[in-house]
Amino acid sequence: MSEPTPATAPTATHSMKAPAPAKYDFFGVVQGYLDEAAKLINLPEYIRVILSQPKNEFIVHFPVKMDNGDVRLFKGYRIQHNNVLGPYKGGIRYHQDVSLDDVKALAAMMTWKCALMNLPYGGGKGGVKFDPRSVSRGELQRITRRFFHGLGDNIGPETDIPAPDVGTNGQTMAWAMDTYMNMTGQKGRQAVKGVVTGKPVASGGTIGREKATGQGLVHCITYWANENDFNLEGSTMTVQGFGNVGSHTSVILSKLGVSTIAVGDHSGYLYNPEGFNPHKLQEHVKKTGAIAGYSGGKAISREEFFKIKTDIFAPCALENQIGVDEARSLNCRIVGEGANGPCSPEGEKILLEKGITILPDVLANAGGVTVSYFEWIQNKRSESWSLDEVDERLEKAMRRAWKETTEMARSKKSSLRIAAYAVALHRIAQVYAEREIFP
Repeated sequence: MSEPTPATAPTATHSMKAPAPAKYDFFGVVQGYLDEAAKLINLPEYIRVILSQPKNEFIVHFPVKMDNGDVRLFKGYRIQHNNVLGPYKGGIRYHQDVSLDDVKALAAMMTWKCALMNLPYGGGKGGVKFDPRSVSRGELQRITRRFFHGLGDNIGPETDIPAPDVGTNGQTMAWAMDTYMNMTGQKGRQAVKGVVTGKPVASGGTIGREKATGQGLVHCITYWANENDFNLEGSTMTVQGFGNVGSHTSVILSKLGVSTIAVGDHSGYLYNPEGFNPHKLQEHVKKTGAIAGYSGGKAISREEFFKIKTDIFAPCALENQIGVDEARSLNCRIVGEGANGPCSPEGEKILLEKGITILPDVLANAGGVTVSYFEWIQNKRSESWSLDEVDERLEKAMRRAWKETTEMARSKKSSLRIAAYAVALHRIAQVYAEREIFP
């Protein structure tokens, strides 16, 4: 429940989403990037065809008894896109707009992301169609347990490994792990901690996972700044979506001298030209679930938010937030995609024509799945790494992926996004060439 808002405190009131246009074909957009990158590296056609659709699609309907005694039927998805490199890997999203098309797109992106980061994983994604803010904690637990029970042995530590995404967190993963453990029998319980990642540390999670996605984005911004002689000290940033990714990005960059001057989420947008205290705003959002009611900024419209002059814009909310109008309005030097698919192709084209650098999602937000891999390894080995070790390994992995992506972009004269896809596809193509097609 939100805290009472003082009468003098500005309240964010404008919705994050623009008026809904025709249905956005997110999966088609991701397939377009695949086709473009495939041409760039002359990917064999049979591999492109294999990668054009998920390997498996699961849809489950499951009943949950609500607090008032009513039984409500929920719809859940799990898409397993490709596993030629290893087990399927990807988050579970709880959101009222979850759809089959979106989850297919996100699962495909996880295939490219894992391949780009050289992880022994393929791509997967899942979700349940409901608003997690509209249910009680007890209902949320029952929904989670019934969903994972419904998935059954279609997931597993060597098969398909979910993680948190929009609307889910470490607590969700703890319930999921416990449910799976209770389905495996007593003898194998402790061997399946790695069925999910992003767990609380005490339940088998890893130190550094909560900030990992934001940390990876910060690494990419830092690499870009160093290569372009841009001084982060004294620069400004705007952030759309101040949840896990956006808030940690803001907090980490504040230590490098970057001031967050505007923020937005599902409850609206706030502006403070002097810069927000990202720690206090992060605590407010953790306590209330939204930036609304935070007294440290002035409420502005979505349109005003996108027109603010800034050095860095970090979209860390949902897909398809930067269309033609937003791209024309944006006045920044760099867009760091903390979210998956925040730019539409039309918006991206305008940004690139304006000379704005886009750090693509498959690279920029890959810190999360990379540290999830570290968590999985620790579970398999019964180890516990220090924060320094996690951070050092993450930085090394992000630097290598950045180097491979930028070198590909320069050699092929492509955007960073298509270059990142190309690096990933090249790695996948090598495996298909060696293993060939069964039978």
